[in-house]
Formats: sequence, C-alpha cells, structure tokens
Amino acid sequence: MPSCLGIYIENNLIKYAKVNKDRNNFKVEAYGVKFYEDNIEKTIEQIVKETYSYQVPISVNINKENYTYSKIFNLLKDKDLEKAIETEFEFFCNNNNKNKNTLEFRRIKTNDLEDRDKIRVIYTYIDKASVVERLQLLDKYKARYVFPIATIIQNLNRALVQENSIIVNIEEETEITTLVNGKVYKVDKIEQGMANILKVIAERENSIKKAYEICKNTTVYTRTGQNLKIEGNEYLDIIIEELLAIIDKVKENIISSGLDINNIYITGMGLNINNIDLLFQENFLEKKCEILVPYFIEKTNVKINIKDYIEVNSAISLALQGLDTKNQEMNFSDEGTTIQKVWTLLTSDVGKGTILKTKQKKQKPTLNEIMNLELDFTDKMLLRVATALVLIIILYLATTEVLADKINEKLNQVELAIEQSNTEIAKVKEYNTLVNTREREYQTMLDNIEQANSMVTEQFSSKNAIPNLLNKIMYVIPKGVQLLSIENTTGKSIVITARAEKYDQLGYFKAALEEEGILTEITSTKGVKKEGMIDITISGNLPY
Repeated sequence: MPSCLGIYIENNLIKYAKVNKDRNNFKVEAYGVKFYEDNIEKTIEQIVKETYSYQVPISVNINKENYTYSKIFNLLKDKDLEKAIETEFEFFCNNNNKNKNTLEFRRIKTNDLEDRDKIRVIYTYIDKASVVERLQLLDKYKARYVFPIATIIQNLNRALVQENSIIVNIEEETEITTLVNGKVYKVDKIEQGMANILKVIAERENSIKKAYEICKNTTVYTRTGQNLKIEGNEYLDIIIEELLAIIDKVKENIISSGLDINNIYITGMGLNINNIDLLFQENFLEKKCEILVPYFIEKTNVKINIKDYIEVNSAISLALQGLDTKNQEMNFSDEGTTIQKVWTLLTSDVGKGTILKTKQKKQKPTLNEIMNLELDFTDKMLLRVATALVLIIILYLATTEVLADKINEKLNQVELAIEQSNTEIAKVKEYNTLVNTREREYQTMLDNIEQANSMVTEQFSSKNAIPNLLNKIMYVIPKGVQLLSIENTTGKSIVITARAEKYDQLGYFKAALEEEGILTEITSTKGVKKEGMIDITISGNLPY
C-alpha cells in the first residue's frame, strides 16, 4: 500500500499528514500541527519518527515562488512548443532584469479563453537556492516531491473538474487560485493573511502557539448574528478587519479576471476561525461559499472530526500529489531521469594509461585526443567490455522503461474498470435495496388481503350457521327431547341446552350430534333433574 508524508512548512509551524492509498481509496493515517522556533530540523525529525516515515516518500511545499504568464500558438509541434515556452520565459527574464540561470521554473498549459488558437502558459518560478534550501531540510529522508501549493490544492476536491471557481488559501499569506473547468488558470498572491493576525496576537501573548490557539477559539459573526457576539475576545476586531481585507482582494480579483465564478472554496490556516465561511457568504451573496473538504473524508462519520482534517488541508494536498505518479509536472525536486544518469556515467573520466596522463592536467580530453590515443591490448579489452556493459545497461533500462509504461497503462485501465465496476455495483445495491423495500410492502399488502379474506369467509360461513344447524338437528333429535336454547357464543362455538325425561334420550341426542358431524369437539354437563325433567348443556364447534 503506497504512502506519502505531506509536510507544509510555514514560519514557526509545520502541518503534516501521512496519506495511504489502496487502489482508488485514500486514508489519512496521521496528521497534526507542530510549532518550532529555531531548530526546524529537529521538528521534522520528530514528525518523521512519530509517523514512521523513514522510508516513506515526502512531499513538501516551496515558498517565495512567483508566477507569470504567456500565450503561445497551439498549432506548434510538441518539440517546438516546449522550445517556445522556454524562449518566452527567457524573454520574461530579460525584460525584468532576472538571471535565468539562477531560476528554476515549472509550467502549466491551459486553453486561452480569449484566443482559441493560443494556449495559456502559467509559469511558476523560484530561485534555485530556495529549492536547494528546502531539500536540505529533508536530506536524511526520502524527499522526492517539492510543489507550489497554489497549483495543486484543487486535488482535494474532484468535483472542481467541471467548475469555474476560486480557492482562497489563507495561510500566513493568501493565495487565490482561479480554476476554469477545474484547471488552474491563474494564481494571485496577496499580502493579507494569517501572518498579520498571528504577529499582533503573538506580540501581546509572547507566544505564537498561544496566538494560534486563540484564533482556533475565535468565532466571527455576520451582520445578522451580531446579537450573538460574545464579549471577551479582545482580538476579534483585528481578526475581522484582516478577513474583510482578504475578502475585498478576492472581490477585486474576480472583477479583474472577468470570469463567471460559481463557487468560492476556503482553505488554509484561516479555517481555524469559526464561521469564516459564513462571513464570506455574506459578502458573496450570488456565489456559493464553502469550506474545502478532502473529497474522500466521510462527512457523516461521527468518529471523524472534520475540522481537524481541514486544519491540515495543505499537507493532505501535498501528500495526494505525491501519490499521483502520473501528474508530476509541477515537481521542483529534479532527481534526473534514468537516461540522464546513464549519460553522466558515460561522460565521467574513466580509464588508465595515456588517458590518465591526460587527466593529470585537470582537463577533460577532447574527442579528437581520445580518438588519436594509442591503446594497448588491456585498454582495448577494457573499452570493449565497458562498451558491451553500457549497451546491455541501456538495452535493459530501455526495455524496463517500456515495460513499466505498459504496466502503468494496464494498471490505469484496471483502476478505471474497477472504478466503473464499483459504480455499477453501487447502483445494483441501490436497486436491490429498493426491490427488497417493495417486496416487504407487497407482502404486507398480501397479508392484509388474506386477513380481510379470512374475515369475509368467516362472516359468510357463519351467516347461515344457526339455520343450517337447526335443519340438521331436526332430523336427528330423539323423541321426547326438548331444545331449551341454542346459542352461538363466539365464532364457531355453539352451546345447546336440552331437556328430557330420561338420561338415555339425552345421551342418544349427544351421540347423534357427534356421529352425524353436526358439531365437533362436543362436551356436555352432568344432567340436572328438576320436577321430573333432566336438563343438560352440550357445547361444541361447527365443522366449517
């Protein structure tokens, strides 16, 4: 199961999140925020130790990056297009008195909304020393990825693919990422942010950590909720003033872009302030303002504290980007390709004899000098062996890379098929649940119909029960037996009171009722003799 540790570094604090990937499922294994003063390396070591990430790839953010843009005709071939992108950046450096050799840049290509024949290129550039400095903090670990957070933060929400939206990432400074159809269209950085708030509070409280906790316990109120405002937070006005300044900058950004923005997503350290989304919504009534929540987090799971997760959104985004092996164009950690490493091996100074003598001059021999050298038998054999080994290595590496590409292609197809299958399975489960629900409803209806039918049948069968009973008794009643009463007590139960002068007459009558099947389960009382007559009570059930 691949994992990646995302580390987002700011002044005085580090956010971290370790994310595991199981096929298309992601899980945040560990996360948190740590503060540091001077020894940032020790804090990073503590994070790596606590998350068991010594052998886990690390994805970290760069800082002090800048952005510029250019437009290039999209009809160029790929090779010419890349050359044109490089040339445009050189023009930018020359026009702005920047030394291209000291800068490193990455670029994003997107469609230009104003001219369909051109593509819009977004350059993210930074001083090379800043990249090296950031990597040196992690030189003891597997620091493979260095990303500008503003260009990858949209990976927290897959729903952004079809939206024109902006992401307002309020960290120490605020970055506004504009997305068109889910793709980065431009990035703007503004001075306002949490750094100004934390600085004022920390100066009074003498602790950046305490300032951070005060922000977490602060609730901002909209105009309609001012009556709910709780007294006692002396920093509330400072916080609201900074947030309103950020909101004004966002409004200016939307107006200047001329784009129809549907949604505004809020993320970053600013999410520590309660109700910040409501404050944004009050100032953008025609747009939907919401907190950016990682798409794979179960919002309905009561065991998960969503606020703890979104507090480290930037670190989660870095980890997700590190796990996305297909999309690494914004990675500033240049480890070099396999072919480049082989080329370095081929161009290194190796050999002996005359070649060594040439190396003693501390100058690399030219190709003509090498071709004119007289080699002895040992030199020739070594060169032949070395050439054969190099060819074998190149062939092996080329084959491996081709196979790796094919395997990755097949894996992508399998993941897509699995995702589609899971979608279909979910639909089948939903249909199955619906069918089971309908089945229970129909069964209830059938039970009710059967019960009603039984009641009707019973009522119909008992309607003529007494007349039929009397008709049958007429043919079997012995001479001398009188019927005092016949009562249908409940349901099929019949009670007959009879009188006769002799016991055998009554016994014969009881036997006739049972033998002819007029009544079932017949019982009778002992005869009671009154004034020369004997009375008995016969009980039984109708046979239908």
